[in-house]
Amino acid sequence: MIELIEKFKGAGEAGDNVTLPYELRQRSRQRLRLDSGREAALLLPHGTVLDDGDYLRAADGTTVKVAAAIETIAIGRTADPLRLARACYHLGNRHVPLQVGDGWIGHQVDHVLEEMVRGLGLMVTHESVCFQPERGAYDGHAHAHPHDSGGPHSHGHHH
Repeated sequence: MIELIEKFKGAGEAGDNVTLPYELRQRSRQRLRLDSGREAALLLPHGTVLDDGDYLRAADGTTVKVAAAIETIAIGRTADPLRLARACYHLGNRHVPLQVGDGWIGHQVDHVLEEMVRGLGLMVTHESVCFQPERGAYDGHAHAHPHDSGGPHSHGHHH
């Protein structure tokens, strides 16, 4: 099993690839199955979050390119910038990882949050996309809260 010990921004060909959903891209220490079927141990500093296009370097020099998996997320759309801003505010206030685009916001599927977003006047649909939420504005990287249990509800600052 190879040990992936460093994240870096790279370009070009990688020795292998790994495709991960957002939940697994937030975990800095885990066992992974690379796209080739090979097993790997991810051993990065705690709090490291992987983005689509990042590269990992193994102890043996092998490079692995990270790809965001296609996953189903809730997309709220509106042409009204004030409604969009309100939805971003209310979701951010709940520390919901949020991807923001021109006239739309995306978050992990959660029926309670979707009803709130609809109540704010946005049209909500489910779409299969690569989920790339915003990173923290102050720290360029996510960090865990003391109450972070590592479960599906865990979150860093992604406003």
